[in-house]
Formats: sequence, structure tokens, C-alpha cells
Amino acid sequence: MAGEPAARRRAAVLGLPIAHSLSPALHRAAYHELGLAGWTYSAIECDEQGLPSLLDSLGPDWAGLSLTMPLKRAVLPLLDDAEPLVGEVGAANTVVLEGGWRRGFNTDVAGIVAVLHEAGITTAGNALVLGGGATACSALAALRRVGSDAVCVAVRSLDRARPVLTVAGRLGMQVTLVEFGPELASQRWQLLISTIPAAGTGTVVAQLRAGVLAADGVLDVVYDPWPTPLAAAAESAGSTVMSGFDMLVHQAAGQVELMTGQSAPVSVMRAAGLAELTRRRNNR
Repeated sequence: MAGEPAARRRAAVLGLPIAHSLSPALHRAAYHELGLAGWTYSAIECDEQGLPSLLDSLGPDWAGLSLTMPLKRAVLPLLDDAEPLVGEVGAANTVVLEGGWRRGFNTDVAGIVAVLHEAGITTAGNALVLGGGATACSALAALRRVGSDAVCVAVRSLDRARPVLTVAGRLGMQVTLVEFGPELASQRWQLLISTIPAAGTGTVVAQLRAGVLAADGVLDVVYDPWPTPLAAAAESAGSTVMSGFDMLVHQAAGQVELMTGQSAPVSVMRAAGLAELTRRRNNR
């Protein structure tokens, strides 16, 4: 009824480290635009060991959580329910809290697909993914949605990246697992998706600059500082370059919709994120 105080609901992003997260700026902008005056969104530092007790401490005023490294896989045994996509990729970046239940979702996949579509990429026959973590597994699911039938995953250690092959099997995809090196330059890639920190892309950056590796499109999930060395090298080589910032906005929009039940104001969220990035650059 008119005049009643707005319901107080809480949400947060969890991870380690977490101080750099843009999620608070994005979600708070969405709440403001949607008129959710009683909603708050914070950033909470949390690792795998602390996650169970933190989840147990949340009261009925909590609407949901966003999860980043290293919690997307660690949360799985702590959920009461999850959408099928979570089981396929083995990672959840969203927990919706309702009626005492913890429901897991993955909005990373839709976020990647949205970025590709915005860049005009609706199909990718062959693709190269850098990294073997949770985001790389989400990238595989996104590539399945745009029809990739030949995916190569490059990692630093083959033994540690075997879970990627398990996920690929669940997705019904044929994946070749290789280590960073000359094999990456074996062909021209229609799409390259990097899910690793900027510091780990040195080999690929050098190959792009030397002209021995080529990709029509390059998505780097890292967005700050921008451009990353990978993005700069790819742009100089003539690739269509996509930023992880846009992926972040779209996955956050999906989280807002899951937690609030309302359509996310994507343009408002994007503007708020860009403003926060500008503020940070000016303060460096």
C-alpha cells in the first residue's frame, strides 16, 4: 500500500579478493532505477572455507548472492537446488535465496552469448579458449549455443585441467586440450576467449604481435585496466575485440532479474559501471 516502507532486502557479491568488484555499482544502479529503495548490495570477502558458515548466517531478508573466484564451484554442494545449466558447466555464479532454499544459477553463459551477439558473432565454427577454470567451462557452454563444433582449450597444466574435458563431455562437445605454445598458432581461429588474468596471456600476446596467431574475434573477460595487453595486440592485428566489462554487465543483469523478478535496466547498469571505472582511473 502507498505510504508503507519499502521491504528491506539484502544481496552481496562474495569472493576473494573482492574489493575490485564492479558488481555493487551495477546492482545498486539497477535497484535505484527499479525503485527498490529498501534493497542493499555489498561486497563481502569470503573464501571456500568460510562459505558454508556465511551461507548459514544469512537471514530471511537476504534475496541472493553473486559469486566470483574462488566460489563458483565450491558452492555446488551447499545448494538445495540448481538449474540444469549449473550441473552441465559445474559452476554457479548466482544463488537466489527464497523460503529458506538456496537455488543456484549460472548467468555467465548468457552474459558471454550476449556479448558475442552484440559484436555480430552468432556462429563460431572453431574457437580457442584460454584457461581451464569455472569461467572457461561457462565459455564452452556459450560456444555450444553459437554452434562451435571445434573448440581448443589452452592451459598451463594439462593434469589440472581435466575437469574441462568432463564438462565438455556433459555438453556433448569435442574439445582438444593443449598447453600454451606453438599449437595455438596451428590455424586461424574464428573466436578466441581468454578467461585468465592479464599476466598469464604473455605467450598469446607475443604470438598475435608476431602474426603467427590470428583470430577474427577476441573476448577478454578481464576489463580493468583496459585495454589489456591481449586486447591491444588483438586490435592491432585486426581482430574484433570484446571486453569482459560487457560480459559483466549482462551477467549482472541476469542476476538482478533472478533476485528481484523485474527486468534489468541494462543501459543504466552499463552507464554506472563505466562511471565507476572512470572514477577509479582518475584516483590511480
